[in-house]
Amino acid sequence: MQTRTDEIADGIYRFSTFVPEVGPTGFTFNQFFVDAAEPLLFHTGMRALFPQVSAAIGRIRPVEQLRWITFGHVEADESGAMNSFLAAAPRAQVAHGVLGCVVSLDDMADRLPRRLDDGEVIDLGDKRIQHLDTPHAPHNWESRVLYEQTTGVLFCGDLMTQLGDGPAITDTDLVEPATLAEDVFHQTSLGPAVPTTLRRLAELHPTTLAIMHGSSFTGDCATALNDLASVYDQRLAPPD
Repeated sequence: MQTRTDEIADGIYRFSTFVPEVGPTGFTFNQFFVDAAEPLLFHTGMRALFPQVSAAIGRIRPVEQLRWITFGHVEADESGAMNSFLAAAPRAQVAHGVLGCVVSLDDMADRLPRRLDDGEVIDLGDKRIQHLDTPHAPHNWESRVLYEQTTGVLFCGDLMTQLGDGPAITDTDLVEPATLAEDVFHQTSLGPAVPTTLRRLAELHPTTLAIMHGSSFTGDCATALNDLASVYDQRLAPPD
């Protein structure tokens, strides 16, 4: 497996590893690196991906300079290499929502994580990362996303997941591919929190959706999020 690096916004890099055995047409596992005065990683990848992801970071900044380790929720592909990165970067600290820390990360992380309240911002020096709680959207109680306020990049986690190995960045509509991926994996917690969360995120009017599985999106992000919310509204509607 090879890990591809692409800059998807100013100082924000996507590391993508395509695994052809997952799903009917393969699946990408993506991590995002914010090259700032206090560098931040969103998603660590599984433990087995640590050598590749750390090498990708090292081509931009020495991995020991990593300051913040973040992810959407506690799951192997998002946080599996967390402690490997803590060992490699002595100043690094995991930062997550209060619930995720209390339920899991205070115990699982080799160093005590920083607890973030909904809406709290971490100042990275030249970039500002806002933490937003998104419980059960798309899944897991402690789920959250991050919003980089200077570039408008929304780190979506598993929201807007797609199959296959598309381009790093696209402005082609992703709602239909995301709906197809939902039909294949049924990964979303189908409840009212999902469309409500998608509409809340649309109000940010992000410039880029940095997506965990699939291409990142640079089209009309607010419309895409609202349209996907409508898809879930239809799935939640009682039958006639």
